[in-house]
Amino acid sequence: MGYQLDFGALAGYLGLFLEGLGVTLGLTAIAASLGVGLSIGGAATARWGRGWARALVLAYVELIRNTPFIVQMFFIFFGLPALGVKLTALEAAVLAMTINLTAYTIEILRAGIEAVPKGQHEAGAALGIRPSSVFIWVVMPQALANVYPALVSQIVITMLESAVVSQIAVTDLTHVADLIQSRTYRAFETYFVITVVYLVLAVALRRLLVRAGRRLFAGR
Repeated sequence: MGYQLDFGALAGYLGLFLEGLGVTLGLTAIAASLGVGLSIGGAATARWGRGWARALVLAYVELIRNTPFIVQMFFIFFGLPALGVKLTALEAAVLAMTINLTAYTIEILRAGIEAVPKGQHEAGAALGIRPSSVFIWVVMPQALANVYPALVSQIVITMLESAVVSQIAVTDLTHVADLIQSRTYRAFETYFVITVVYLVLAVALRRLLVRAGRRLFAGR
């Protein structure tokens, strides 16, 4: 007997879908804000910090970029409690996503900083501007403009990777999909809808960030 599609079976779960969507967007927003902010300091340290500080940042970047995100998350959620550090599933998800995104954006921003002509630093020094002020007001805006497309792509990737947090029972879109298909036995319809939602989210988020970047970096 052929399989009969029935998307109507999902209609009663719209509220649950929206709840999962809100969690996914919230996790992405928090991780992106914290990750980009921390990566600015990390990139500056990797470029101009003391030897031990540079080595520490580079070791962190290599560790995170060369291990699976799901293993990092499991270590935080299941491993840290053995040391007395207990986090809720949501806290662990935010921490894991932030740590992961920060490592990637440090490298992206470091490349952007290195692309800024050295003359910009020298001009600031010649004018008697403090190095920290030159970095914040001269170097960083140009560095961000140089690598903004890569930064946007990494944030979108982080949003898509957030589906993994369902493995520790965070009620994101993927966890909601698992729950709905277990109740309705409509796996095809459920995961088809979720796939479309993730696709729309990725495209919309990319366009939103690109548009914001055009306004932010207009004239640069």
